[in-house]
Amino acid sequence: MSDSKITERLGGPFGQLANRGYTLLPPIQMLIILAALTYAFGYLLDFSCVVDGWSDPQRYMHLCYSDIPPLYGGRGFAEGIIPYVQTGSNGIYLEYPVGTGIFMYIAAVITGWVSLLYSDGYRAFFHINVVLLFIPFVVTVIATALTNPKYPWRAAMIVFAPTMILAATINWDLIPIAFVALAFLAWSKDKPILTGILFGLAITSKFYPVFLLFGFLLMAWRNTSWRPTLKMIVATIMTFVAINVPFAIANLEGWFHFYAFNFGRSIDFGSFWYAVTQLGLPTIPENLLNIASTTLFAALLIGIAVLVKKAPTTPTIAQISFLILTAFVITNKVYSPQYVLWLVPLAVLARPNWRDFLIWQIGEVIYFTAIWWFLAGYGIDDSKTLTPQWYAAATFVHIAATLYFAVMVIRDIGSPRTSS
Repeated sequence: MSDSKITERLGGPFGQLANRGYTLLPPIQMLIILAALTYAFGYLLDFSCVVDGWSDPQRYMHLCYSDIPPLYGGRGFAEGIIPYVQTGSNGIYLEYPVGTGIFMYIAAVITGWVSLLYSDGYRAFFHINVVLLFIPFVVTVIATALTNPKYPWRAAMIVFAPTMILAATINWDLIPIAFVALAFLAWSKDKPILTGILFGLAITSKFYPVFLLFGFLLMAWRNTSWRPTLKMIVATIMTFVAINVPFAIANLEGWFHFYAFNFGRSIDFGSFWYAVTQLGLPTIPENLLNIASTTLFAALLIGIAVLVKKAPTTPTIAQISFLILTAFVITNKVYSPQYVLWLVPLAVLARPNWRDFLIWQIGEVIYFTAIWWFLAGYGIDDSKTLTPQWYAAATFVHIAATLYFAVMVIRDIGSPRTSS
């Protein structure tokens, strides 16, 4: 549904002042204010965990779990270690890519400066990260608004996305999300080298953006225009290498731990594969899981490639990217609750339709609630929390909701005149 149709339904067509662009504040400034309000609201929803110290099972029952506090001590930041180069006293290397590790280290240094104001460093570390993560959140909103400057208010979908409010501070995913949003902005301004630098920073912070490069290759294949894409990919590789090589040289084992950890993961929460096991149905043997997951993902990528090539008009890079990430998250071995955030800015650019967006978001909120209530009783006999069967059902709801939005995007690509 277009912005004008929404306006007409709410209160009639734009008047003379509206047509001239009169507003309380410029859109970008208003979006920043709204982002601050919703981000603060999300923090308030987590406040019970701050008070309780993220104790079990309250952190699950109150839906306020976060990875941030336990990793302060669990990965040696409380001891002042340099990630990848050193480990804490428990001997565990940080299982996050370098860009995120640098961010965490900076937050830990600041925590050391302000820790005297707190009863423990865990709360200080969490609060410092909450403050710092607001920066990439705002950057994501602004970059998305500027990518489509004709309709900047569409970025409000990011601001008011229920999953963004609920999951923004579970982990550090806002960092790569911001770099990806900036990369799409740079690409819209015909700056392939800058796009590549930003993608390199995104991949340095989380691995998933590497799959988005396939979408740019598909666009180049469709339009037979390879030069900008190749320049972008070269810049991406050079940026990634420049940041990662020093850490790999300093300690190859510590640097590579993130990649070994993720490749070696077994079936885990949130995935289709895990949901099947909770229903007692036959599943893929552990030794074949990587092959099955990769094969299914590759098959979906081939389907996306065919769709791009045969579409009546060239799809947008946001549409292609949303479909690629959808294929990844529904075939992956694990689906953490914050992974939905990867898709939110892409969904806004791919299909800025509030109805379909909220249908998808409701499905994700159902899963968000289910995973925490399931974990509240995980491993506890006769627990009164969510049963494995209901958790599996919620997982299928999240998959169905994501596929629903993807189907709407595919429909737009197939019939661009009917897209809204």
